Amino acid sequence: MTNIGARLSKVSPGEVEIELMFRDDLTQQHGFVHAGIITSIVDSACGYASLSLMPTGSNVLTVEYKVNFIAPARGSRFMATGKVTKPGRTLTVCAGDVIAFDESKETLIATMLATMIKITESPHSLESR
Repeated sequence: MTNIGARLSKVSPGEVEIELMFRDDLTQQHGFVHAGIITSIVDSACGYASLSLMPTGSNVLTVEYKVNFIAPARGSRFMATGKVTKPGRTLTVCAGDVIAFDESKETLIATMLATMIKITESPHSLESR
């Protein structure tokens, strides 16, 4: 998230918002923010929303997601919101949306349904396998 300039703007139990400002280097050939960037922020928002309901010491990984792109990612600022739909001991289902802001206009540009899995080991310990 640091590389693309995204930042957490809201964290509450079961809900997280991640904000991203427009940058030319994040666009694709038509000048819209690339779908991979949009997917990254909403996947992270869903993951952190899931993590916010997990016991201390837990971590989460994405098991699967589906994204629908509704409008081109055009705007000066983007807000990804991830919300837990169904918490679980092992699997958690989340929903996420990305809104583009341009002057006074707000446009829903993407929506996601995601499943997260709780892991108890550090993601860094997985690298040594």
